[in-house]
Amino acid sequence: MDQLTDIDWGPGGELEVLTFDLHSEIIAVEAVLVREILDLLPETVVPGANALVGSVVNFRGKIIPIADLRPAFGFPPAEATVDSRIVVIELATPNGAFQVGIRTDKVHEVATLRRETSEPPPAVGLRWRRHYIRGLVRRDESVIVLPNLGAIFNPLLGGQASPELASAA
Repeated sequence: MDQLTDIDWGPGGELEVLTFDLHSEIIAVEAVLVREILDLLPETVVPGANALVGSVVNFRGKIIPIADLRPAFGFPPAEATVDSRIVVIELATPNGAFQVGIRTDKVHEVATLRRETSEPPPAVGLRWRRHYIRGLVRRDESVIVLPNLGAIFNPLLGGQASPELASAA
């Protein structure tokens, strides 16, 4: 299956995304998924939780799990900075909507990506886990990573954790 078939490029071959830094990479999530961009909030660590989502925050009376995508991409842990933010996204699941906050190093902008500048992740030479990436998009002198959030968050939604995330727990 072509990884890009999961990307809902608009009728003009465009995709509106929110870009952010994670480690030294630029990651993008579809803008339609984004519900809030928050300053960092006090987090409550959840003992025994999956390494991907090890804490929660109380935001406006709602408990939101906080995801750190670093283990999914094999990035080392990092301390928060003054630029760190939480991007709250909402994913549709068979059991209803699921909100999760993604801890980022820095939020950039809402940008429009074009399909003709995108490629599936290469079969070899990729330093990230290939099944966690839907596509790579060339932009200026950089590459934007479109993560496969469904695959990454699958264990949280009742699926099996990947061996990499299961061993990091």
